[in-house]
Amino acid sequence: MGEKKTGFFRRAWRVLRKVFIILFIAQLAYIILLKWFYPPITITQFVSWISGNGLQRDYVRSESISSHARLAVIASEDQIFPDHSGFDWKNMKKAMRYNEKKPGRIRGASTISQQVAKNVFLWQGKSFIRKGLEAYFTFMIELIWGKRRIMEVYLNVIEMGKGIFGIEQAAQFYFNKQAKSLSMQEAALIATCLPNPKRIRIKPPSAYASRRSNWVIQQMKFLARDVDVKKLILAN
Repeated sequence: MGEKKTGFFRRAWRVLRKVFIILFIAQLAYIILLKWFYPPITITQFVSWISGNGLQRDYVRSESISSHARLAVIASEDQIFPDHSGFDWKNMKKAMRYNEKKPGRIRGASTISQQVAKNVFLWQGKSFIRKGLEAYFTFMIELIWGKRRIMEVYLNVIEMGKGIFGIEQAAQFYFNKQAKSLSMQEAALIATCLPNPKRIRIKPPSAYASRRSNWVIQQMKFLARDVDVKKLILAN
């Protein structure tokens, strides 16, 4: 009886090991593939579609996106994006302390890289498993894609309104123009909704969106003088 159990566990372990190796190779190949191609659909986009919120998107290359848009999301979401390796440890510690003091109010500290990892490869949520996978995919895209590709994918897959994904669709929906024609003010207003795109109204802008976009514009003007930021936002 003992030998049968041992044999069963050995066979099960061999099967699990093969499945793990196959899954690891598959996800690695997918990460590499997405360095040049866009994801056919993300879990967040699929959920938005089946839940009735819609799915509007139009992937565009970096040269078809205004430099104002790149600068606006950096100013709004991740001001040290050109300099970190995927994680903003200082802000993560601040967020952890804040969440411990006020458990009912969750404060995030995700970088643009982490948001791309979450939105492209994973699902929305706060579980430890998802956060662990997010850290893994963040490390991998920083290693394989680099900052320019991460920014390009971010501006194409992130939700920028209820059922509106990507800067091209956002520009068309809010301002009836292409993403490459966005002004500083328009890009800042779109970036304003990113923390909560389903609730923050920018057409017409709510009082909060107006105040926030003015702050984003001030930050954009300040960051535009940074050499590393300038290299990134002007890159095609």
